[in-house]
Formats: sequence, structure tokens, C-alpha cells
Amino acid sequence: MNKKQKKMLVRIIISLIATILLLTIKTEGLLRLALYLAVYFYIGYDILSKAFKGIIKGQVFDENFLMAIATVGAFVLAITDGSGDYLEAIAVMIFYQIGEWFQSYAISKSRKNISALMDIRPDHANIERDGEIIEVDPDEVGVGSIIIVRPGEKIPLDGIVIEGSSSLDTSALTGESLPRDVSLDDEVISGCINMTGLLKIKTIKEFGESTVSKILDLVENASNRKARSEDFIARFAKIYTPAVCLSALALAILPPLFILITSGEMTFDDWVYRALTFLVISCPCALVISIPLSFFGGIGGASRAGVLVKGSNYLEALSKTKIVVFDKTGTLTKGVFEVKGIHHNVLENEKLLAYAALAESASSHPIAKSIIKAYGKKLDLDRVKDIKEVSGNGIIAKVDDKEVAVGNDKLMSSLGVSYHDCHMIGTIIHVAIDREYAGHIVIADVDKDHAKEAIMTLKEIGVKKTIMLTGDKKEVGEYVANELGIDEVYTELLPQEKVDKVEELLTKKDPKDTLVFVGDGINDAPVLTRADIGIAMGAMGSDAAIEAADVVLMDDDPLKISKAIKIARKCLGIVYENIIFAIGVKLICLLLGAFGIANMWLAIFADVGVMVIAVLNAIRALYVDRL
Repeated sequence: MNKKQKKMLVRIIISLIATILLLTIKTEGLLRLALYLAVYFYIGYDILSKAFKGIIKGQVFDENFLMAIATVGAFVLAITDGSGDYLEAIAVMIFYQIGEWFQSYAISKSRKNISALMDIRPDHANIERDGEIIEVDPDEVGVGSIIIVRPGEKIPLDGIVIEGSSSLDTSALTGESLPRDVSLDDEVISGCINMTGLLKIKTIKEFGESTVSKILDLVENASNRKARSEDFIARFAKIYTPAVCLSALALAILPPLFILITSGEMTFDDWVYRALTFLVISCPCALVISIPLSFFGGIGGASRAGVLVKGSNYLEALSKTKIVVFDKTGTLTKGVFEVKGIHHNVLENEKLLAYAALAESASSHPIAKSIIKAYGKKLDLDRVKDIKEVSGNGIIAKVDDKEVAVGNDKLMSSLGVSYHDCHMIGTIIHVAIDREYAGHIVIADVDKDHAKEAIMTLKEIGVKKTIMLTGDKKEVGEYVANELGIDEVYTELLPQEKVDKVEELLTKKDPKDTLVFVGDGINDAPVLTRADIGIAMGAMGSDAAIEAADVVLMDDDPLKISKAIKIARKCLGIVYENIIFAIGVKLICLLLGAFGIANMWLAIFADVGVMVIAVLNAIRALYVDRL
């Protein structure tokens, strides 16, 4: 609770105590009026001030104006009828301030949750100069600089570990509690907390382009993109407030005039009281406050779960997801090749891998790296010479004075070597030694740990169709789709053809349904922009993809897609609950007020009570990350 909230709470408590004392003390006439007015101005001076300023600025019709008119009117009625009953006027102002306090508390709690995410912003970066470690602003550190991160410190910029090993706390970025182990040559992102060992990191991005800066920018600007529900409430309030003011004025004047003309009876006091009650009931603050608060809380809760939503409009669209289209490599698969099998080999597996690894030792190609990794031993490069790359086909090298050819079927054919086809799906690397076939190695991309579970969960939550778009060959794409349980797959697509396919899918779908595209690469950026909602993998995804996307998954886990949809649906559910509850209660109470059945106490509930209930319901959106 901040100072302003504490001060307001003290005012409310003092006003309540003073009102109770006035009810117990017997006073009359001007003294009674003066005491009640003193309490009234003490609890309501800020509301009256805002109403007065609004009138001067021409912004008359707001909740402050309604409260001022209703409470001042109640005082005037009590004075003119001589009853001396000023309690209703004070009660309306006190309970309205209680509602305002609840609203302020809820918003500050929501902002506190968001600011927990803001804590990922690093305070400084450590660099070494003349043998001393000095602290500098992260903005001053250029690309290629060496920074030192001690245990307990935040990593200030994205980079690659050049010395040391440690465990990183990534929970602020990904929502995951398990630490991530890093060592030499591993890429690390800013915002993580170094938990154990000292790390030396070579920076690969400036601070303004680093992960932490982009996350903060996304979250801070999310409120600028309003959902249709949120925008509707704002527009509704602008029309609704003047309409009810005019209705209240008509209620105060027209019926008593009609009664006066037809029967000669004076009933103005009764109808003015009804009009004032009508004004208190009509205050739209429950909707105006709770709806943006629900979206704000939902975005904050999603951020804690490692799902960054760039605006409440995207949260609303995400809740209606019925079609999810995936890129393959880097999205459903790790984009990391692994040796899956060795077939038709005339040598032992280890010997065949050794020859292939030595031949590929000078290559930086992912396939070469996967063979070297599968071999798993230190390479004796003295055994290798005369390495020759055959563009697009493979490598020919001298290993132990033997000609070793490692490559595809075209390389084998060019050397006149008979080779065996493979029954497995993947990239087939044939190996020939001195022009004799020695066997082949099967290499394939690895499915992400939760990829299959992610597809299954999407279907469980009501997604009608899952689709995969890939540039891979037909047999590879179909194999992955079947393994993961994807409904449709389109293969051998160029980046523009992916856009065309998404546009085709958009024209065929129900306009009410949302089509989501999930990708990670630079070539996915146009498709992410074209889809109803673009979801990018944020940890290892390209900057272009993250920039183009509407939603970013910070840990690249495809299982978070269904979580993002569930969060969006829960948040929208809370929004609709508040809209139906607030409008429903107010309409009933407005009718009761117009017919003289509702008094000012029911009006207080219809205004303040409904607002407090709606705000408390909106606070639930802060905890959507627990879904």
C-alpha cells in the first residue's frame, strides 16, 4: 500500500467514525448542518474539486460530476424539506471513496506484478580495464566487448560465454523455475540471473537491441493497443454518462409537472430524490475501471508465465484461436541435427564415425557438427589432409592416406560408388573409403521435448485444426507431422509460398475464428505479420520474427501456445463477467430507482458495491499464469 492509499484509508476511517458520532450525538439546526457538511467536505473535497475542474474544462459528464450532483442534491433536499437527514449524502460519498480506494489498490497490485518483471532491467555491466573490474552503464557497452557477471548478478546484455560455467535463473523471462546450465560457447540472454559461477561473456548485441530491452519495451507499450471490448467500454461511457444525466433531469422535471397539471399536487421533492438516486446508480465506473484492469492484469500474468502479449487487442483475438499453423524447424523441432542411425556399414560404428568426422573436421555445416558430436572424441587432425569440398554434394579428404568421401547420393554417383538407399526419414550421408561403399549415416532434426504434447493439448482446448508449413522435402515433412499428430502439412514451400498458403487459409476460415501462425526464423516474419495472430519463439528466434509477432514465447516451448490461449480465454471470461454483471445490476436498479422503489442505499450498492465486486473479480486476471 502506497502513501496515497494509506492517506485515503485514514480519511475513510475518520469519516466513518465521525459519521457514527454524529448519529449518536443529538444536534439540531445550523449546528447539525455545519457538522455534517464538515464531514462531507473532508471525505469528498477531491471529488468536488475534480467535478468543478471538469466543468471549467468542458468535460462535464464523468463519475465525479455524478457524485457531486447527487450528494449536493441530497443535502439540498434535506434542507428544503426540513428533515435534517444528511446521512445519505455523506454515506454516498464515503462508500464511493471506499470503491475508489479498492480500485487504486487493485491497480497498484497489478502494477506491482508488472514491475516484478521490470526488475529484469540490469543496473550495470562489469568490464575489465587495466586489470580492474569497473561498473558501467549497459548502454555504454559495445558489441564484441567482454563483460564479467558475478554470481547473484543479472546478465546485462546478450552474449556468448567465453569463460566459466554456471546455472542461470531464467524465471523472470520464461516463467520456468528450473535453472539453465551454461558453459563455454553457450549463448546467454540478458535479464537472467547468474546463480553459481563467474562468467565472462562476449556481447553480441547492444543494450538497446538486447532481449531484456525488447521485453521491457513490449510490456510497457502493451497498454497502448486496446482490445475491442476495452475500446467499446470507453466509447460507451462517453455516450452513456450524458444520456443518464439528461434522463435524470427529465425524471426530476417531467413527471412532477405532469402530476401538477393533471391533479394540482406538488411532488417535486419525491421526483428530484428519484433523479438523484438514478444518478448515483448510473455511474459507469464499474465498467470503465474493471475492464482495462482485467486486460492489464491478464497481460501481467501472462508475462510472468513467459508469454509476452503486445496488447490487449491481441489477447482478445488469441482467445478465439481455432486454427494454429506452425513452421517446422526451430518451432516444432530444435533445428539441431543428430545422428539417428548408421546402416549398411562394413566397419564398426565408431570407426565409420571417426572417418566421417575427420573428413568433416574443417566444415562448419550443421550436418558436419552433428557427425563430430556423435563421434564424441577429440579429433587427431594430423590424420587428415587434402580436404576438398564438393559444393552441394559433400567432402572428399585423405584420412590415414585413404580417400574418404562423405556426402549425398550425387557424390557417390560422381565417384562411381554403388550405394544403398535408406528406409529411415532424414538426411542420408553416405561414406566411401577408397571408392568402396562403407555405409551411411542417418541425420535428422530433433523434435522439441513438448512438441507432441503441445499439439495434443491444443486439440483438447478446442483448436479445430493444426497445420505445418515447411521448406523440407515431402517425406520429411509428412514424417514429422505424423509423429506429432498434426492434421495437415504443406512441404517444399519457399517463404513467399508460406505467405500465400496462410492467405489461402485465411479466406477459407470462419471470420469469427482466429488463425495463429507460430514461427522463429527471419523468413517467418512476413507470415507472422499476415496471420491474425503471430507467435514468435523469443529465446532463439530471430529479431525480425520477434518484431513482427504479436505474442512472444520467451522459452521457445511450444506447450506455451496452449497456455497463452487459455490465459487469453480466462482473461476475456473475466471481462465478459464484469460487463454482464455491471450492466445487468445497473439496469435493474435504474428501473427500480425510476419507479421510486430503490432508495439511496440501494443506489450506493448499485454504484460502489458493483464497482468493488467487479474490481475484485478483475484482480483474478493477475493470476492467470497459474492455469
